[in-house]
Amino acid sequence: MAIDELTDRYVNFYTDFAFKKLFGTEVNKELLISFLNSLLDGQEVVKDLTYLNSEHMGTAEFDRKAVFDVYCENEKGEKFLVEMQKAEQQFFKDRSVFYSTFPIREQAQRGTGWDYQLKSVYTIGILNFSFDDEDPEYYHHEVKLIDTKTGKVFYDKLTFIYLEMPKFTKTENELETLFDKWLYAIRHLSDLMNRPQILQEKVFQHFFEEAEIAKFNRQERLEYEDSLKAYRDWYSVMKTAQIKSRAEGLAEGLAEGRAEGRAEGARDKTFEIARSMKREGMDVQTIIQITGLSAEEALSL
Repeated sequence: MAIDELTDRYVNFYTDFAFKKLFGTEVNKELLISFLNSLLDGQEVVKDLTYLNSEHMGTAEFDRKAVFDVYCENEKGEKFLVEMQKAEQQFFKDRSVFYSTFPIREQAQRGTGWDYQLKSVYTIGILNFSFDDEDPEYYHHEVKLIDTKTGKVFYDKLTFIYLEMPKFTKTENELETLFDKWLYAIRHLSDLMNRPQILQEKVFQHFFEEAEIAKFNRQERLEYEDSLKAYRDWYSVMKTAQIKSRAEGLAEGLAEGRAEGRAEGARDKTFEIARSMKREGMDVQTIIQITGLSAEEALSL
Protein backbone atom coordinates (compact mmCIF):
# COMPACT_ATOMS: atom_id res chain seq x y z
CA MET A 1 0.00 0.00 0.00
CA ALA A 2 1.55 3.28 -1.09
CA ILE A 3 1.32 6.39 1.04
CA ASP A 4 -1.06 8.12 -1.41
CA GLU A 5 -3.48 5.17 -1.11
CA LEU A 6 -4.40 6.08 2.48
CA THR A 7 -7.94 7.33 1.85
CA ASP A 8 -9.18 7.74 5.44
CA ARG A 9 -9.07 11.25 6.78
CA TYR A 10 -8.23 10.24 10.35
CA VAL A 11 -6.04 7.50 11.78
CA ASN A 12 -7.27 4.21 13.16
CA PHE A 13 -6.94 4.69 16.93
CA TYR A 14 -6.27 0.96 17.46
CA THR A 15 -2.98 1.07 15.57
CA ASP A 16 0.10 1.30 17.79
CA PHE A 17 1.27 4.43 16.00
CA ALA A 18 -2.00 6.32 16.47
CA PHE A 19 -2.47 5.32 20.10
CA LYS A 20 1.04 6.40 21.09
CA LYS A 21 0.92 9.60 19.03
CA LEU A 22 -2.40 10.74 20.48
CA PHE A 23 -2.04 9.54 24.07
CA GLY A 24 1.66 8.91 24.54
CA THR A 25 3.50 12.07 23.49
CA GLU A 26 4.36 15.18 25.48
CA VAL A 27 2.92 17.50 22.84
CA ASN A 28 -0.48 15.78 23.13
CA LYS A 29 -0.61 15.07 26.85
CA GLU A 30 -3.62 17.37 27.30
CA LEU A 31 -5.58 14.74 25.33
CA LEU A 32 -4.66 11.99 27.80
CA ILE A 33 -5.31 14.29 30.78
CA SER A 34 -8.80 15.07 29.48
CA PHE A 35 -9.52 11.40 28.80
CA LEU A 36 -8.33 10.31 32.26
CA ASN A 37 -10.34 13.00 34.04
CA SER A 38 -13.48 12.04 32.12
CA LEU A 39 -12.84 8.39 33.01
CA LEU A 40 -12.22 9.03 36.72
CA ASP A 41 -15.27 11.32 36.90
CA GLY A 42 -14.16 13.34 39.91
CA GLN A 43 -12.69 10.45 41.93
CA GLU A 44 -9.31 11.88 41.04
CA VAL A 45 -8.40 15.04 39.15
CA VAL A 46 -5.25 14.95 37.04
CA LYS A 47 -3.73 18.40 36.58
CA ASP A 48 -0.50 17.39 34.89
CA LEU A 49 1.31 14.27 33.67
CA THR A 50 4.92 13.25 33.30
CA TYR A 51 5.69 10.44 30.87
CA LEU A 52 7.92 7.72 32.30
CA ASN A 53 10.10 5.04 30.73
CA SER A 54 7.76 2.48 29.18
CA GLU A 55 10.23 -0.42 29.40
CA HIS A 56 10.74 -2.04 32.80
CA MET A 57 13.03 -4.82 33.84
CA GLY A 58 12.33 -7.25 36.65
CA THR A 59 14.15 -7.20 39.97
CA ALA A 60 16.67 -9.75 38.73
CA GLU A 61 18.49 -10.05 35.41
CA PHE A 62 16.55 -13.17 34.41
CA ASP A 63 13.10 -11.72 35.28
CA ARG A 64 10.71 -11.01 32.46
CA LYS A 65 10.51 -7.37 31.44
CA ALA A 66 7.35 -5.38 30.80
CA VAL A 67 6.86 -2.91 27.96
CA PHE A 68 3.95 -0.57 28.58
CA ASP A 69 2.06 1.29 25.85
CA VAL A 70 1.83 4.51 27.87
CA TYR A 71 3.18 4.96 31.39
CA CYS A 72 3.00 8.22 33.29
CA GLU A 73 2.48 9.82 36.70
CA ASN A 74 0.50 12.83 37.82
CA GLU A 75 1.64 15.73 39.96
CA LYS A 76 0.95 13.67 43.12
CA GLY A 77 3.21 10.84 42.00
CA GLU A 78 0.28 8.49 41.27
CA LYS A 79 0.99 6.09 38.41
CA PHE A 80 -1.13 5.55 35.30
CA LEU A 81 -0.50 2.60 33.03
CA VAL A 82 -2.63 2.94 29.89
CA GLU A 83 -2.81 0.01 27.47
CA MET A 84 -4.59 -0.47 24.15
CA GLN A 85 -5.45 -4.11 23.45
CA LYS A 86 -6.54 -5.21 19.96
CA ALA A 87 -7.38 -8.83 20.75
CA GLU A 88 -8.19 -11.03 23.70
CA GLN A 89 -5.35 -13.06 25.19
CA GLN A 90 -5.80 -16.30 27.07
CA PHE A 91 -4.32 -14.85 30.27
CA PHE A 92 -5.16 -11.20 29.70
CA LYS A 93 -6.20 -10.54 33.31
CA ASP A 94 -3.06 -12.24 34.63
CA ARG A 95 -0.94 -10.06 32.33
CA SER A 96 -2.75 -6.97 33.56
CA VAL A 97 -2.06 -7.83 37.21
CA PHE A 98 1.57 -8.71 36.41
CA TYR A 99 2.11 -5.34 34.73
CA SER A 100 0.66 -3.51 37.72
CA THR A 101 3.40 -4.93 39.95
CA PHE A 102 6.10 -2.88 38.22
CA PRO A 103 4.79 0.60 39.19
CA ILE A 104 4.19 -0.80 42.71
CA ARG A 105 7.66 -2.30 43.18
CA GLU A 106 9.50 0.70 41.77
CA GLN A 107 8.14 2.79 44.65
CA ALA A 108 10.24 0.84 47.14
CA GLN A 109 12.84 3.03 48.83
CA ARG A 110 16.30 1.95 49.92
CA GLY A 111 17.31 1.99 53.53
CA THR A 112 15.37 1.43 56.70
CA GLY A 113 13.37 4.64 56.75
CA TRP A 114 10.64 3.59 54.31
CA ASP A 115 7.30 2.79 55.93
CA TYR A 116 5.76 1.04 52.86
CA GLN A 117 3.43 3.93 52.00
CA LEU A 118 2.50 3.69 48.32
CA LYS A 119 1.05 6.05 45.75
CA SER A 120 -2.03 4.95 43.84
CA VAL A 121 -1.63 2.84 40.70
CA TYR A 122 -4.20 2.83 37.89
CA THR A 123 -4.09 0.22 35.15
CA ILE A 124 -6.37 1.20 32.27
CA GLY A 125 -7.16 -1.04 29.32
CA ILE A 126 -8.87 0.25 26.18
CA LEU A 127 -10.02 -3.04 24.68
CA ASN A 128 -11.03 -3.66 21.08
CA PHE A 129 -12.72 -6.88 22.21
CA SER A 130 -15.10 -8.12 24.89
CA PHE A 131 -14.08 -10.46 27.67
CA ASP A 132 -17.38 -10.42 29.56
CA ASP A 133 -20.33 -11.66 27.51
CA GLU A 134 -22.77 -11.89 30.43
CA ASP A 135 -24.01 -8.32 30.03
CA PRO A 136 -23.86 -6.83 26.51
CA GLU A 137 -24.23 -3.28 27.89
CA TYR A 138 -21.67 -3.49 30.70
CA TYR A 139 -18.59 -2.04 29.01
CA HIS A 140 -16.98 -0.02 31.84
CA HIS A 141 -15.32 -2.23 34.46
CA GLU A 142 -13.66 -0.74 37.54
CA VAL A 143 -11.94 -3.32 39.74
CA LYS A 144 -10.43 -2.87 43.21
CA LEU A 145 -9.47 -5.16 46.07
CA ILE A 146 -12.61 -5.73 48.14
CA ASP A 147 -13.66 -7.63 51.24
CA THR A 148 -15.78 -10.41 49.76
CA LYS A 149 -17.99 -10.60 52.85
CA THR A 150 -18.90 -6.93 53.14
CA GLY A 151 -18.40 -5.91 49.50
CA LYS A 152 -16.48 -2.85 50.73
CA VAL A 153 -13.22 -1.72 49.18
CA PHE A 154 -10.35 -3.12 51.23
CA TYR A 155 -7.56 -1.28 49.39
CA ASP A 156 -8.26 1.76 47.23
CA LYS A 157 -4.81 2.48 45.83
CA LEU A 158 -4.83 -0.24 43.16
CA THR A 159 -7.43 0.18 40.43
CA PHE A 160 -7.96 -1.74 37.21
CA ILE A 161 -10.23 -0.11 34.64
CA TYR A 162 -11.26 -1.93 31.47
CA LEU A 163 -13.27 -0.43 28.62
CA GLU A 164 -14.82 -2.98 26.26
CA MET A 165 -15.12 -0.73 23.22
CA PRO A 166 -17.25 -3.08 21.03
CA LYS A 167 -20.01 -2.79 23.64
CA PHE A 168 -20.10 1.00 23.47
CA THR A 169 -22.91 1.51 20.99
CA LYS A 170 -24.20 5.00 21.79
CA THR A 171 -25.01 7.13 18.77
CA GLU A 172 -23.94 10.72 18.37
CA ASN A 173 -27.34 11.92 19.61
CA GLU A 174 -27.06 9.80 22.78
CA LEU A 175 -23.75 11.25 23.99
CA GLU A 176 -24.19 13.03 27.30
CA THR A 177 -20.93 13.18 29.25
CA LEU A 178 -17.38 14.03 28.27
CA PHE A 179 -16.56 10.36 28.88
CA ASP A 180 -19.25 9.31 26.36
CA LYS A 181 -17.74 11.69 23.84
CA TRP A 182 -14.24 10.31 24.33
CA LEU A 183 -15.38 6.73 23.82
CA TYR A 184 -17.33 7.72 20.71
CA ALA A 185 -14.34 9.61 19.27
CA ILE A 186 -11.98 6.70 19.95
CA ARG A 187 -14.27 4.02 18.51
CA HIS A 188 -15.33 5.89 15.37
CA LEU A 189 -12.24 7.98 14.60
CA SER A 190 -11.17 6.22 11.39
CA ASP A 191 -14.78 6.11 10.08
CA LEU A 192 -15.32 9.86 10.30
CA MET A 193 -14.68 12.41 7.59
CA ASN A 194 -15.37 15.42 9.81
CA ARG A 195 -15.43 16.19 13.51
CA PRO A 196 -19.00 15.56 14.75
CA GLN A 197 -20.93 18.67 15.79
CA ILE A 198 -21.39 17.38 19.32
CA LEU A 199 -17.63 17.11 19.89
CA GLN A 200 -17.11 20.84 20.07
CA GLU A 201 -14.89 20.99 23.16
CA LYS A 202 -11.45 22.47 22.47
CA VAL A 203 -9.76 19.20 23.42
CA PHE A 204 -11.51 17.42 20.54
CA GLN A 205 -10.42 20.10 18.08
CA HIS A 206 -6.85 19.25 19.12
CA PHE A 207 -7.58 15.51 19.00
CA PHE A 208 -8.91 15.57 15.43
CA GLU A 209 -6.16 17.89 14.21
CA GLU A 210 -3.49 15.54 15.54
CA ALA A 211 -5.32 12.52 14.07
CA GLU A 212 -5.58 13.94 10.55
CA ILE A 213 -3.35 11.91 8.25
CA ALA A 214 -2.90 14.71 5.69
CA LYS A 215 -1.07 16.78 8.32
CA PHE A 216 1.55 14.11 9.00
CA ASN A 217 5.08 14.61 7.75
CA ARG A 218 6.54 11.95 5.49
CA GLN A 219 8.14 10.00 8.33
CA GLU A 220 4.90 9.95 10.32
CA ARG A 221 2.95 8.77 7.28
CA LEU A 222 5.43 5.96 6.69
CA GLU A 223 5.23 4.89 10.32
CA TYR A 224 1.45 5.01 10.27
CA GLU A 225 1.34 3.02 7.03
CA ASP A 226 3.47 0.28 8.64
CA SER A 227 1.33 0.31 11.77
CA LEU A 228 -1.90 0.15 9.77
CA LYS A 229 -0.57 -2.76 7.70
CA ALA A 230 0.30 -4.64 10.89
CA TYR A 231 -3.21 -3.97 12.23
CA ARG A 232 -4.86 -5.18 9.01
CA ASP A 233 -2.67 -8.29 8.92
CA TRP A 234 -3.64 -9.04 12.52
CA TYR A 235 -7.33 -8.49 11.71
CA SER A 236 -7.11 -10.81 8.70
CA VAL A 237 -5.48 -13.56 10.77
CA MET A 238 -8.11 -13.25 13.51
CA LYS A 239 -10.99 -13.26 10.99
CA THR A 240 -9.59 -16.32 9.21
CA ALA A 241 -9.22 -18.15 12.53
CA GLN A 242 -12.85 -17.37 13.42
CA ILE A 243 -14.10 -18.60 10.03
CA LYS A 244 -12.07 -21.81 10.29
CA SER A 245 -13.29 -22.41 13.83
CA ARG A 246 -16.92 -22.06 12.75
CA ALA A 247 -16.29 -24.29 9.72
CA GLU A 248 -14.76 -26.98 11.93
CA GLY A 249 -17.81 -26.81 14.18
CA LEU A 250 -20.10 -27.24 11.20
CA ALA A 251 -18.02 -30.14 9.90
CA GLU A 252 -18.19 -31.87 13.29
CA GLY A 253 -21.95 -31.48 13.27
CA LEU A 254 -22.07 -32.99 9.80
CA ALA A 255 -19.89 -35.94 10.85
CA GLU A 256 -22.03 -36.58 13.92
CA GLY A 257 -25.17 -36.58 11.80
CA ARG A 258 -23.66 -39.11 9.42
CA ALA A 259 -22.44 -41.31 12.30
CA GLU A 260 -25.94 -41.46 13.72
CA GLY A 261 -27.14 -42.82 10.42
CA ARG A 262 -29.43 -39.96 9.55
CA ALA A 263 -29.63 -40.84 5.90
CA GLU A 264 -32.92 -39.08 5.38
CA GLY A 265 -32.32 -35.36 5.15
CA ALA A 266 -28.55 -35.73 5.54
CA ARG A 267 -27.93 -34.37 2.05
CA ASP A 268 -30.08 -31.34 2.74
CA LYS A 269 -28.08 -30.78 5.92
CA THR A 270 -24.85 -31.02 3.93
CA PHE A 271 -26.02 -28.34 1.50
CA GLU A 272 -27.15 -26.16 4.40
CA ILE A 273 -23.70 -26.40 5.98
CA ALA A 274 -22.01 -25.72 2.63
CA ARG A 275 -24.09 -22.60 2.13
CA SER A 276 -23.12 -21.39 5.62
CA MET A 277 -19.47 -21.89 4.76
CA LYS A 278 -19.88 -19.94 1.55
CA ARG A 279 -21.56 -17.07 3.42
CA GLU A 280 -18.54 -17.03 5.75
CA GLY A 281 -16.33 -16.44 2.71
CA MET A 282 -14.72 -19.86 2.47
CA ASP A 283 -13.35 -20.90 -0.92
CA VAL A 284 -14.97 -23.68 -2.99
CA GLN A 285 -12.06 -26.13 -2.58
CA THR A 286 -12.26 -25.96 1.23
CA ILE A 287 -16.04 -26.47 1.11
CA ILE A 288 -15.57 -29.56 -1.08
CA GLN A 289 -12.95 -31.02 1.27
CA ILE A 290 -15.08 -30.56 4.38
CA THR A 291 -18.55 -31.48 3.06
CA GLY A 292 -17.69 -34.10 0.44
CA LEU A 293 -19.77 -32.32 -2.21
CA SER A 294 -18.72 -32.57 -5.83
CA ALA A 295 -17.16 -29.56 -7.53
CA GLU A 296 -20.35 -29.11 -9.57
CA GLU A 297 -22.52 -29.15 -6.44
CA ALA A 298 -20.24 -26.73 -4.60
CA LEU A 299 -20.20 -24.31 -7.53
CA SER A 300 -23.99 -24.38 -7.74
CA LEU A 301 -24.50 -23.11 -4.18
